[in-house]
Amino acid sequence: GLDIDSWYHWLWNKPATYGPDYFQFKTSLYTLIDPRFGNYFSQRQDETTIRLDEVMWGGVKQDGIPPLRNPKMLAAARASYLEDEDVVFGVAINGDARAYPKRILAWHEMFTDTVCGIPVAGVYCTLCGTVIIYKTGHEDGQYNLGTSGFLYRSNKLMYDADTQSLWSTMQGRPVIGPLVEEAIEMEFHSVVTTTWGLWKRRHPQTKVLSLDTGHLRDYSEGTAYRDYFATDELMFQVPEKDNRLKNKDQILAVRITGITEKNLAISSSFLRRNTVFAYTFEGVQLTVFTDMSGGHRVYNTNGLVFNKYDGISSAEDSKGERWLLKENMLVSESGRKLDLIPSYNAFWFGFRAAFPDTCLVR
Repeated sequence: GLDIDSWYHWLWNKPATYGPDYFQFKTSLYTLIDPRFGNYFSQRQDETTIRLDEVMWGGVKQDGIPPLRNPKMLAAARASYLEDEDVVFGVAINGDARAYPKRILAWHEMFTDTVCGIPVAGVYCTLCGTVIIYKTGHEDGQYNLGTSGFLYRSNKLMYDADTQSLWSTMQGRPVIGPLVEEAIEMEFHSVVTTTWGLWKRRHPQTKVLSLDTGHLRDYSEGTAYRDYFATDELMFQVPEKDNRLKNKDQILAVRITGITEKNLAISSSFLRRNTVFAYTFEGVQLTVFTDMSGGHRVYNTNGLVFNKYDGISSAEDSKGERWLLKENMLVSESGRKLDLIPSYNAFWFGFRAAFPDTCLVR
């Protein structure tokens, strides 16, 4: 019939049947919208790791949702526009703490910044609920990333300015274009989804995005994507849904790169009920601490048992030793240190679509 989403499900659950001409078809079609789009597909039939018929236009031109480039930052005391309950995405690298409010980032979906001297790109895929911070530097320079205007399985695709390759936001890898053969995977840092009040309490010296972005937007809390966030309906379909959780239920995504290719998703509502949660995944004994704002931090605790947590920054192990929760490690009174495992929040459907073999704890 006329249910286009049903046609997509039917198509995507069959083997791909398109030929090389399909790349040229995409090129011819989408250059009518933005001439830059042709660079993504033309002559790239041998430079792809994903199905091209699942690559969908998101409704905007290249950088049509404008990224924030080296945005202005404020000291915490000067951010009078924020309320303590406002949601922020917190990042701290080598002691340099930054807060990126959801109310601003939802209008831009991406920023490039330098945190403690390290060039990074923060990517907010509003559709799948993820904010991921990637280190963009490499031995020959850095990747200059932007918003491509296209999606794969409802997940934002980035592009790099030099080669116009398309990159997976969720994986940090090029998926279409000449960089595919180089097997690149960018390093990512932890992002804590928390409240402004608790983040500045933990990091009094934090910097935070200024409202002076160079763009005219209604940056009020909850304005951007209000209707989308208010329902469980998807704007763009995925090949398969997993009803163990609702589509937009929040999960904590844990990816232990360098140790395993498998991925772990833990229900955020489960973690709010179990604020100190120990779990062994692929041989790694980890502990998740969930603070009073619902923000999560994951550490490689090597089997050490914790039985007390103040919901902010202090925990106690089963032997009575006190530990301080930092953004890069867990540190005891005696000076012992346990490494942080990078993690970030996501909607269940989006993470499951990117990583179909994900292990779920709920």
